[in-house]
Order: sequence, then C-alpha cells, then structure tokens
Amino acid sequence: MSSTVIPPQPGQPESGLITAPPGLAGVAVTDTSIGEVRGLEGFYHYRQYSAVELAEQRTVEDVWHLLFEGELPTADQRAEFMALVVPLRQLPPEVRAALPAIARSSSSPLDGLRTALSLAGSAQHLRPLWDLEEPTRRLDALRICAQVPTLLTALHRLAHGEQPVEPRDDLPYAANYLYMLTGEEPDPMRARAIERYLVSTIDHGFNASTFTARVIASTGADVAACVVGAIGALSGPLHGGAPSRALESLDAIGTPDRIEPWVRARIEAGDRIMGFGHPVYRTEDPRSRMLRATAEEFGGDLVEFAVEVEACVLALLAELKPGRDLHTNVEFYAGVVMELCGLPREMFTPTFASSRVIGWCAHVLEQARERKIIRPGARYAGPPPPRPLPPLA
Repeated sequence: MSSTVIPPQPGQPESGLITAPPGLAGVAVTDTSIGEVRGLEGFYHYRQYSAVELAEQRTVEDVWHLLFEGELPTADQRAEFMALVVPLRQLPPEVRAALPAIARSSSSPLDGLRTALSLAGSAQHLRPLWDLEEPTRRLDALRICAQVPTLLTALHRLAHGEQPVEPRDDLPYAANYLYMLTGEEPDPMRARAIERYLVSTIDHGFNASTFTARVIASTGADVAACVVGAIGALSGPLHGGAPSRALESLDAIGTPDRIEPWVRARIEAGDRIMGFGHPVYRTEDPRSRMLRATAEEFGGDLVEFAVEVEACVLALLAELKPGRDLHTNVEFYAGVVMELCGLPREMFTPTFASSRVIGWCAHVLEQARERKIIRPGARYAGPPPPRPLPPLA
C-alpha cells in the first residue's frame, strides 16, 4: 500500500504526516542488524546466519552471544560467556521473598512475571538506559535475560504448592530451565528438543512485543521496564498464546474420523484454525518444518495424529480459501513438542517468553544507541475543532 501525505490543514501546526496502513503492515520503522523475516521466501535469520540452522546446530548460549556481541563464540568465548551469565540466574532476596504472594495473586506465570520482573528491576537499582554507558546497559540486559527463566519456573511451582528449584551452575540454559521447572534433570533428547524451540523463537522481526520493547527503550527507560512492556504485548492471544490453543484443537478433534468434519465446519464458519496462517509468511513457517522434524524424532500417537490433522487442514484451506496462502505456523508443532517434553500447557507461552527476552534485550540495546525517542503522529478523525464550549448546566 502506498503512503499518503496529508496536506496542511487550517489551524493545524503539524503537517505533511504520512498515513501508514493498519498495523503498520509493510512499513520499515528503522534499520536493524539483529535479523529479519523474509515472508515470501519462508526464511528468517539472526545476524548473518539462518535461524533454523542455528536452532538445529547451536545452543541458546551461542545464539545469545551472537545477538549481543555480533558473532558466534569460539570455545574460549563460550566458556567466558557462561562464566558471566550463569551467576546472574540468581534472584535478589527481596524478589525471592515476594514470589509466593505474586504467585498466589497471579492468574498465570506470565502475568506474575510482569510484577516480579518490575520488582527485580527496582531491587537491583537498574538505571535508565539514557544514563548508562554501553557496558552497563549490556550487563543489565544479561541479568534480566538470565533471571526470567528463574522467575517463571519459580512462579509456576509456587502456584502449584511446590518450592522453587534453585538454578544449577553446571547445566546449560535449556536443561537448566527444564530442571528448575520439574525438579529433575532432563534427559538429553528432551533438553535438546526444547533448546531447538527456544533458539527458533529468540527473535522474529519487528513483532508486537519487540516493537513495544524498542518504543520503551527509545524513551531511555531501564531494561526491566522495556521487558515488562514487551511481556504485556506478548500476553495477548494474537501474539504469544497460540501454542496451547493449537493443542486444544487436537484435543477437541479427538479421533482421526472426526478430523475432516471438525476442520471443515470451523473453516466454513469463518473460525480461525489455531496453528495455521501467519501475518508475514506466505509459505510454510520455517520454524514449523524444523519442529515437525523434532516431533517426529519422538514419534508416537500424538505426532501421527498432528501430522494427519495438519494435512487435512492444509487441504481444506486450499479448497475453501483458495489463494489465501495459509500454511502451518510455528505454534502448531511447538505445542506438540512441548507436550512431548512434559511442559504444562500453562507454561507454553511463558517458555516462549523465556527465550524471546534475549531478542527483546538485543533490540533494546540496539535502540538505546540511537538515542532518539519514537514519536509518530496520528491523524485526528473526530469532530472538527474548535467548537464553542456548551454552557454550564
């Protein structure tokens, strides 16, 4: 859609505003060296590397280093990076003491995370980005990224009457996350499957939560404030809530003989089929391909059923909505993989947040270097001003 320049209006000092399409679709709001999504190609990347190849071959820590430092680490750099971030997993005493009350009063771990992370930022005296040099900003961002998994798993366990599990210094990011969640060291297959999911979701273009984090960062606010705002955006069902909903669709279908009538009825009624369609991709979501392969490594009835449902949905979408380019997205097989790895469904979106915080913080650091507030205009569309005030009743 082409932009439209609004001509100057009488009595209106601001002029020459450009009207963007709804949702800013197709609008580039800044330059970034962190990555991009090429929706027509079905490809996305972190820095100069394919994000899917990174998920298949590298660890969370490697990609974290890539986004923060601009390069994949050598063996020595990896060890140095681990030595830096592992101690940052620990929570301040003030936050530990408040977590039981936060867990009791929150409807979900993601809701509780907003409160807990805001407290963590205050307890650690995080200062506005505007007032900090780059090394201090980076350390604040590393600390927040390291603490989010500790907060999420503690809130989940407390909500279920269990004590939090302390992070282990000898476990890498993904295995430590599962350990803090369940209290048991995960087997390598499950830890690696979750790691692939975490790496594949660390960043994904200028989505709503990432853009929110950058807007807040542009004001010079502290890192915790930026991430709390991003979590608020992620909590919306149109953004981060689909993995469990896609799995609920499989539950509702139930058996293979119900697949075709259930799917057809939903499509004909105009309902959205969770796990299909994407605002950017016009091909199959590359994350979906990778996670389907991961699920198939486990095998079993759930995976076979999901593959059968996927094939039916795609066939019926092609029949009933021709030309719409609706394909499987990341949420469909993400739910299957997390279910196979034993994650509770209420932790699906929080698990997404536990990795996306790394991408948010990389964008926060990049935005802070620009030192310019994001302040778009808006075209007024109400009754024409000025009007005389009505008399007092």
